[in-house]
Parts: sequence; structure tokens; C-alpha cells
Amino acid sequence: MITVTNVSLRYGERKLFEDVSLKFTPGNCYGVIGANGAGKSTFLNILSGELEPNTGDISIPPDIRMSVLKQNHYQYDQNQVLETVVMGNPRLFEIMQEKDALYAKENFSDEDGIRASELEGEFAELDGWEAEAEASSLLQGLGIGTELHDKQMVDLIGAEKVKVLIAQALFGKPGILILDEPTNHLDIKSVKWLEEFLINFSGTVIVVSHDRYFLNNVCTHMVDVDFGKIKLFVGNYDFWYESSQLALRLMKDQNKKKEEKVKDLQAFIARFSANASKSKQATSRKKLLEKITIDDIEPSTRRYPFVGFTPLREVGNDILIVDGLSKTIDGKKVLNNVSFTVNKGDKIAFVGANEFENTVLFKILTGEMEPDSGTFKWGVTITTANFPKDNAEFFTGVDLDLVDWLRQYSEEKSESYLRGFLGRMLFSGEEALKQANVLSGGERVRCMLSRMMLSSANVLVLDQPTNHLDLEAITALNNGLRDYASNILFASHDHQFIQTVANRIIEITDTGVIDKKMTYDEYLETKA
Repeated sequence: MITVTNVSLRYGERKLFEDVSLKFTPGNCYGVIGANGAGKSTFLNILSGELEPNTGDISIPPDIRMSVLKQNHYQYDQNQVLETVVMGNPRLFEIMQEKDALYAKENFSDEDGIRASELEGEFAELDGWEAEAEASSLLQGLGIGTELHDKQMVDLIGAEKVKVLIAQALFGKPGILILDEPTNHLDIKSVKWLEEFLINFSGTVIVVSHDRYFLNNVCTHMVDVDFGKIKLFVGNYDFWYESSQLALRLMKDQNKKKEEKVKDLQAFIARFSANASKSKQATSRKKLLEKITIDDIEPSTRRYPFVGFTPLREVGNDILIVDGLSKTIDGKKVLNNVSFTVNKGDKIAFVGANEFENTVLFKILTGEMEPDSGTFKWGVTITTANFPKDNAEFFTGVDLDLVDWLRQYSEEKSESYLRGFLGRMLFSGEEALKQANVLSGGERVRCMLSRMMLSSANVLVLDQPTNHLDLEAITALNNGLRDYASNILFASHDHQFIQTVANRIIEITDTGVIDKKMTYDEYLETKA
């Protein structure tokens, strides 16, 4: 259990949050949400003791061990993989080192024997004899095979290091888990394994993530960091989002009687309660939702961008034919005989373990790169709008404010027209006069989406468009692409994004493609 009492944090004149009092209890998973810069990671740092608040305190029972996912991927480069995982329980690791040093002594004294006996007793209490087996099991669950367990961390690639650090955080049955973006760089199989681990975890979990599917599966509560306040709500992310939107609509509907509003909210809660799956975590959520009163649901004051794409003309019968595309880069074959035809209405998600293959394919299709062999042909009615994974070239060295930056890509040059598109992406007032070369990653993505909306294209090509976005912008983009009435080719790691947008899945393989006309969940079932 963690008890937060009257916690406040300011940086100069800027107030991140004030007078926060919350209680985090065992058996529950708390998803911390909020716009970029709201203070989510800072709040986790306060909970973990890495940062002191200006006022208030954090109380944790002395017999409860907290484990925190480390963010420095190079911190353990000189350590062995298995050893790094065991270091997740610092006291156990200290005992193991001291034991080894004692037993290695040439002159083993009586005092050494007494000390060794004490250490052996504590070692057994901490399940030391099972430590290596548990560490190995965690690593294998996350996709780190036994052939890597004896290697040094420095020999692992970035994604493998992330998995080892997650295993380290989970090791040794901690009472409290604090995880900041644990699904970053994880493949679908590893994310699924982590979900199951957290669902069955008996302690307290506090997690920051931009992965809505993950938050929906594991969370019993949402912790909303918004406008200087931190509030706790029962339910997963979808429940929090939809209930807050419903409450906002009802609040604005002045003509609706209070009794009707209560009835609508009760029906909404009942629907979400009834939709609980068979998992332990979902069952726990269901019980919590059934206890909610009408006053527990509040409208969110969060601002959401608006993303809407309107094609200027309908696509014809011929959209895109790709025939035998191959490409070798730096001696490695990235694409090998890739062929497919895009049909009217297709919204295709390109999935697979190697996202570089998708990036290369998109660069070829948008004319940024030439294939070594094979052909592709767009239909004569097609206009495309492209969202590249790396957008730096659009902003680096560009000495323009956002209005003038967007004017480069618009036939209509009036400031009011351009401000309208920027305003949809939350660049209103003075924000629209920011310099393009000083934007954050998330702000750049929102500008690129404004550029795409201006184009009125009838085919959209997007490579990892949710990178750098907060949950609000991801939700808005998700809704915009779901409602788009024409063709989309896209790559993403966001499970819910793929599931709700795509109606066709293509996976690029060493010999060509796997091509399925189905949803993402159906595709994963066929893979399983």
C-alpha cells in the first residue's frame, strides 16, 4: 500500500500538482494518464522516492518492497544478464555477493562461519535458492532465450535490454511495482505475457503507458494528472474516457432532466460492468464499477485535438498494384518479392517484428526511395498524403512560425484558413506563432497531421503516426482514421489503433507477404 498525503510540487512559478491525497492498495493496477508535460513521470518519481515533493509525504509500510522499472538502458552493461535480473532484489543480491566472498576466503574463521549461517538463513527467507530459476523464467516469458542469460548486457540490442530491465523490476515478488512506459520496444507476444503477469500480480501496480489496449487490459483504476490536480477513478482507460465524455455531454445538455441524466449514466455503468471478460483483473474491475455512484463520474477538462480527413474525390477501381518489389540495404535484403493489390475500401495495417521493412516499403511507394527490382503503380485517380516516421527534415533549420510553415503546403494562403487547421490540433492564439524549429516531438506530429488534413488526399500512408503523441491525440487520430471514408496504408505498434482502424493485415516476410482480410485480433488468433 502507498498513501499519498497533501503532496504538492512546483518548479518556480509553474505548479505541476497541489494537495494530492491518494491511496494505492494491493491487488489493483493504477494507470497514470495525462497530457505530455502534465507530470506523470514526475509523479512516479515522487512515489518511488527519487524526487522530493515541496509539501506532503509518501507513506509505505516498512515490510513492503518497492520495485521500479529502470530507464537507463546502459546502467548494467558490465553485468551478466541473469545477474542483472536478480539485482532487482537489492538485499538478496547483496547477500549472494557476501556469501560468495566468504566462501572464497582461504582462511575461513569461526566468525565467518557464524556470519555465513546468518546469511544463509536470510537467503532462504528471500527464496534465494529459487532466484536463478525465477529470473530465467521471467526472461523467457519476455522473449529472452536461455542462450542470452550468461551474456553481458552490453552485448544485447536495445529491445533486449528493455526486456531484461522489465524482468528485473518484476523479480523477487515485490509488494509494489512502478512501471514507466513498460511496453515501449516490446513485441506483441512480450506485451501479452506482461499483461498476464500484471493481471495475476497480488501487489500494487502503478503504470504510465500510452498503450490504451494495455491500460484497458490490466488497469482497475485510472489516475488522471490534469490541470494541477491528480484524481483517482475506478475503471480502465476506455471506461474513464467514455464516462468523462458522456458526463461532459450531459452537463452541456441543459434541457435534460436530472433523472434522465442519472438513468443514462447508470445504463452506461451497467453496460461496462457487463462487458467484463473472464480475467481476474476484469472481474475485479466489474465489482468496482458496480459500486460507482453517479457523483463518482466527472467530465474531463482535458482538451482533445480534432483529426478529420476528407478526400477531395473518390478513388477509382485502380488504387495500387505492387509487383515483386525487392530492396537490399547495406548488404541485407529488406524486401524480397513483395506483391499485393490495394482494393477500394482497404485500410491495411503492415505488421511484423521488423518495422524497418515497412518504412522502406512506404518510402518506395511515396517516391523517396527506388526499389532494386519490381514495380508499383498508383491509379490515375489517386492522390496520397504521407506521414513519415522521421519528420525532422520538415522542421530542422526552418525559420518560420507555424502559420507560415503550414502555408507552404496549402493552396489557400489566408491566415484565418490556416489557423483553423492549426486550431484543430490545439495550436490556437499565440501557439500558432511558435517557431517550427523549436517544437517538441508531439507538436511536430500534430503539425504533420494538419499538413495531411490540408491535402484532401484519397489515400493516406502513415508510418508509426502515434509515436510521441499523448493519449488524447492518439484517441483523436484513431477516431479520425476510423471514420475516414477512403484507403489507408499504415504501420503502428498500437494494438487498439490497429484493431479499430484496419480491415486487412499484411506482414512482410523473408519470402514475400502474409496477406489476410481480417481484423488484427483475428490475425493474432491465426498466428497463435
